[in-house]
Amino acid sequence: MIEVNGLRIPLARLDGTQKSELVACRKAVARKLGIREGRIDHLELRKRSIDARKRSSIVLIFTVRITVRGNEAELVRNRRNNARLVETNGYRLPEPPTLSIDARPVVVGAGCAGLFCALALASAGLQPLLVERGDDAEQRTAAVAHFNNTGALDPQSNIQFGLGGAGTFSDGKLTTGTKSPAHRLILEALVKAGAQRRILWDAKPHVGSDVLPDVVTNLVARIQELGGEVRYRTSMTGLEVRNGRVVAVRLLQSGREERVFADDVVLACGHSARDVFEMLRAANVEMERKTFAMGVRIEHLQKDIDRALYGRAAGHPALGAAPYKLAEHLRNGRSAFSFCMCPGGYVVAAASEQGGVVTNGMSLSARDGANANAALLANVFPEDLPGTDVLAGVELQRTCERMAFGQGGGSFVAPAQLVGDFLQGVPSTAAGRVSPTYPRGVTWDAAADALPAYAQDALREAIPRMARKLHGFDATDAVITGVETRSSSPVRVVRGKNLESVSTSGLWPCGEGAGYAGGIMSAATDGLRTAEAIVSCQRIREGT
Repeated sequence: MIEVNGLRIPLARLDGTQKSELVACRKAVARKLGIREGRIDHLELRKRSIDARKRSSIVLIFTVRITVRGNEAELVRNRRNNARLVETNGYRLPEPPTLSIDARPVVVGAGCAGLFCALALASAGLQPLLVERGDDAEQRTAAVAHFNNTGALDPQSNIQFGLGGAGTFSDGKLTTGTKSPAHRLILEALVKAGAQRRILWDAKPHVGSDVLPDVVTNLVARIQELGGEVRYRTSMTGLEVRNGRVVAVRLLQSGREERVFADDVVLACGHSARDVFEMLRAANVEMERKTFAMGVRIEHLQKDIDRALYGRAAGHPALGAAPYKLAEHLRNGRSAFSFCMCPGGYVVAAASEQGGVVTNGMSLSARDGANANAALLANVFPEDLPGTDVLAGVELQRTCERMAFGQGGGSFVAPAQLVGDFLQGVPSTAAGRVSPTYPRGVTWDAAADALPAYAQDALREAIPRMARKLHGFDATDAVITGVETRSSSPVRVVRGKNLESVSTSGLWPCGEGAGYAGGIMSAATDGLRTAEAIVSCQRIREGT
């Protein structure tokens, strides 16, 4: 098989359908290799990206894999054409140990890390027990809708907790700054579970929060088919350690506590599971403070973002709603940046505790909402925090969320402010062209006042600088809604090179909550790596 990259297709040759892309790529690769189109037996898209640096001549760039009639090696060797021979074998799930196990692994948390860790463990024949404090996708979706409509929060089933974790209601972006041979396997698993095939080649793939509930439900079904067990509404309330090694966990389900023997416990709960951090501290599991980020959600009209990035081509069906990614390194050594940008999306009410407002963002698969939104965040460093308590960052998050709750006036209404007023340091009184999409409603105020002064200052400095890169980012009637506090974990559960806790054998910190990932793909990859480490450890214990 031959892989050819750098195929540049002018936007004018495309109509937004996959068929037109395949036709254009077939012509382009034949021309690049100097062969007739008829010699190409099979063509597969592997990557698709948009080059909009020149808005007057936007092109799409493709990487494809093909099989051709004749000697492929000779074809590649004779031309300098960005072509190479590739093997079709890729990353595989770990093979089963040779002997039966005494106690099955327990995976705590059914977010991206926990799901893929459990999937790999089940594939290896280890029959994991996957526990999730929230509901399955159907019940969770109902709980979120009820909260949005009434303000009645279920602390166990919400935007943060439930099958799929926070990622289920956050657009389902699959971009990552990491590289791993496991990425293709993860994407293929998501497609088999119901995600759109385009995620296999889009440079900035996403699934959509309307599709993700079915996807994660199908992943769970696969885990169960492979011998795993999944329990909802089940929380870990205790970790039993003897001579520095995990021996059991205590689980609470429907008011009944159960002691489950376990040699291996995967800690894949998200960083909103603050009671778990407190339990780990009480059990003397080694943790440390880490840099995290807090800020607000910023909303613009999507048509303005499209025009700023694509010019007159905005609205072309091959482009879709335009995404952006911005970052600024500021004079005081702090950074401000956009995160979890949701084209054509909505700001969501992401609280998981009573008395605290938390925002996040999501898009549906079509990304056809009127607004674009993104988290606009600033660093919080460990040295910004008072005292020596390892959970001081958690307390700062909680303090900001409660202040925002008070600003909103209760019932999980959020404080909002126009960007122009924020830059001038005055509260707002009404919306302009951009209508905020936060579902519980907003109170017009000084939305960032719930944040520490250094975070507010960083955002004020960053917005005009970001507007130099993205015209209109500082539009006076753009809206900020507070507060965004759950973008990253303020705590890291310390693990060694073998991915096991440095203080507690048999405890495997994993994913975003433990401080080792930053999105769906990196969390899923960390889940797979953790499963591999557990399988390897099982083999060592068995002497195989």
